[in-house]
Amino acid sequence: MIDSDLAMLYRVETRILNQAVKRNISRFPERFRFQLTKEEFENLRSQNVISSSGDNYGGRRFMPYAFTEQGIAMLSSVLKSDVAVQVSINIMDTFVEIRRYMADTMYLFKQVNNIETRQIESDMKREAFEKKTEEQLAQVFKYISAHEEDNQKIFFNGQIFDAFSLMADIVKQADKTIVLIDGYVDIVTLNILAKKKDGVDVTFYTLPSARLTAQDIANFNAQYPNLTVKHTTAFHDRFMIIDGNTAYHIGASIKDAGKKCFGINKIEDIGVINDLLQRAVLTS
Repeated sequence: MIDSDLAMLYRVETRILNQAVKRNISRFPERFRFQLTKEEFENLRSQNVISSSGDNYGGRRFMPYAFTEQGIAMLSSVLKSDVAVQVSINIMDTFVEIRRYMADTMYLFKQVNNIETRQIESDMKREAFEKKTEEQLAQVFKYISAHEEDNQKIFFNGQIFDAFSLMADIVKQADKTIVLIDGYVDIVTLNILAKKKDGVDVTFYTLPSARLTAQDIANFNAQYPNLTVKHTTAFHDRFMIIDGNTAYHIGASIKDAGKKCFGINKIEDIGVINDLLQRAVLTS
C-alpha cells in the first residue's frame, strides 16, 4: 500500500507518517518499506491504483513509499493512537481474508482443471463421454415422456384445495371458449371461472333451479366478460369443454369439488366432444 493511502486510513498527514517511520527506521527494512521508482509510480497511476485523495502527486518532491504487509503491521508500533491500532487490525484482517480467498480460488481452479484434463485426455475418451451424456439425456426424455400427466384424476374427501387448484388450471388452459355443463352452478363456480384468461367467453348449461342470480351474472361480466347462462335438464353428469377440442368429465359439481370423493377424466375424442356441444345447444 502507498504511504499517502495509509496516511488517509490512519488519519494523519503523509509527512507525519513518513517522519514516524524515519524515527524508527531500524524497524522498517526494505522488505517492509521501499521507495517506488518513477516508472513504478507512473505505472500505478495509469492503473488508477493510487488514491487521488490526499497528496497532490504532481507536487511531490520525492517518489512515494510502498509498505508491504509486514511494514503495515509494524506501523502500529510507531503510530500509537487508538485509530492507528484499530486500522492496523482491520488491514491485517483484510490480508488474512484475501489469502483465504486466494487459497480457496486456487483449489477450485485446480479441481476444474483436473476435471477438464480427464474429459479431454484423448479423443476416444471424449467421444465416449459425449455418447454417455447423450444416452443419459435420452433416458431423461424417455422418463418424462412416460410420466406425462394422467388423463384421470381422483380426489378424496377433504382435498378441497387440490381440487380447486386443478379446476383453476383447467380453466387457465382455455384461449377462446369454456363451456360448462353443470346443473348446480353458484358463486363458488364463478370464483373458479374467474381464473380464466382475458377474452375467453364462458357459457354455462345448468338447471333452471341453479342458485345463480341475474345480479351474480352481471357482477361477473362487469369484471370478467363474457358469461352466458343457459338452462337445460338433459344432463346428469358434469362436463367442461375447453376451446371446443378438449373436454373433461367431472364426477361432482364444480362447487362441491373436494368435499367428497370424485374423479375427473379427460376426453380427447373430438366426436364425443362435438356430440356434447350439440346436445347442449339443442336442449337449452
